[in-house]
Amino acid sequence: MLNAGEGLFIAGGKAAALTAGSGAPSTFLHFFLVPAGELGRPAETAPAVVRELYRTASPIPDLKSGHYDLNLTRVTFRAQMPSNPPHHRSGAALYFILSGTGANTVDGKTEARGPGSLIYEPYDLVHQWGNPGDEPLIFLAFNINPEGVPAVLPGAPAKNQ
Repeated sequence: MLNAGEGLFIAGGKAAALTAGSGAPSTFLHFFLVPAGELGRPAETAPAVVRELYRTASPIPDLKSGHYDLNLTRVTFRAQMPSNPPHHRSGAALYFILSGTGANTVDGKTEARGPGSLIYEPYDLVHQWGNPGDEPLIFLAFNINPEGVPAVLPGAPAKNQ
């Protein structure tokens, strides 16, 4: 049984059947990382209703062959939290905002990002996050990064990578 806000990892080659426990509709958020040839394969069957939120148009840039860490983390920024220092990803990340409104700064331009927002952060995107609001900002961060390398690195990426 999965409760609100909980997650489950299903490894490649495995199958799972998920059913709404109460008999009422449920909302389920998928993060898929699959080879390009499997992108068109349906993951759900009736009576599920699917709304796709994001799909990369091409493979994730700057991922080289090798071993990677994958993680899904629930992150909370307290109310009135100033923006963190500029940083980038060692791989890539996809954020899904659950509640609150965050301030996302890219190239000196700050945008408000609220519930339901989806933000893709490729390797070379230098950005900052803060929470100028009066309530906590809560989001899910799905990261892929080279094994043993932190998901978040300070400043801009080196030019020779």
